[in-house]
Amino acid sequence: MDLSLRNLALAAGCMLFAGQLLAASAEPKRPECIAPASPGGGFDLTCKLAQSALINEKILTKPMRVTYMPGGVGAVAYNAVVAQRPADAGTLVAWSSGSLLNLAQGKFGRFDENAVRWLAAVGTSYGAIAVKSDSPYKTLDDLVQALKKDPSKVVIGSGGTVGSQDWMQTALIAKAAGINPRDLRYVALEGGGEIATALLGGHIQVGSTDISDSMPHIQAGDMRLLAVFSAQRLDEPEMKDIPTAKEQGYDIVWPVVRGFYLGPKVSDAEYAWWKDAFDKLLASENFAKLRDQRELFPFAMTGPELDTYVKQQVADYKTLAKEFGLIQ
Repeated sequence: MDLSLRNLALAAGCMLFAGQLLAASAEPKRPECIAPASPGGGFDLTCKLAQSALINEKILTKPMRVTYMPGGVGAVAYNAVVAQRPADAGTLVAWSSGSLLNLAQGKFGRFDENAVRWLAAVGTSYGAIAVKSDSPYKTLDDLVQALKKDPSKVVIGSGGTVGSQDWMQTALIAKAAGINPRDLRYVALEGGGEIATALLGGHIQVGSTDISDSMPHIQAGDMRLLAVFSAQRLDEPEMKDIPTAKEQGYDIVWPVVRGFYLGPKVSDAEYAWWKDAFDKLLASENFAKLRDQRELFPFAMTGPELDTYVKQQVADYKTLAKEFGLIQ
């Protein structure tokens, strides 16, 4: 083959390879967001935020569907994606700080924090303690005094079992008050939607939840928050009157970061497409408005930076879990 033909063949090969890369990194054909809990909670909120924003910014040309895969506060979805859909580039899965806490305790089974591709963190909420609007507990200290008197008389609903982030919030209150967290009476529920339903239905007296899940019920007048676990009062008009745990003498801060991951075998090109999409979203004023509407606060991180953050958080949560005797 002469030099000119060889060059033509090489050029054609390069164009074919470039075309393959472009095809691999094109918009997913059937985008889906898995909320790993029942409808109505924080995972649902996270998926629907992305669903709205990706269409509004014209990043997706057709809406991303939201599906629900409850179980183990994320464990069922995590295992399903890693084991059964590892290369499905169209499937995002919502995660939160609670997911990372469960990973730290080995609650996701044989898969650890290295099993997926961490994609984006899109906002943060804060943990909170909720009661019905007519509850006799008016302050966090009212609740603490009732727990000190007889912890078996106060039924607390939390997302997940002992060791979940909702459990951890009340465990930190118990520790600060000199109560054994193991003496508290828990009902394990599947996410913020079920907590709100159980609380408003009178099946539990206290909900350990987060502020973004609670605000619709607070604004409807059905629920009150005894405390939010932020460093200072939140400056949103509808939140400014909610006291922090810190100002009531309980030095507890618990952010609830929310984001998405992809399966472990999603290609670099497909991962890069999603990373670029979320980088664009997170820089958008329209996205900031959508995030604010869902009572989330700024927390923007993607790609390798997020991967580093996740691994460090898991390590920190392992230390906390050991302190409470949850792991060896």
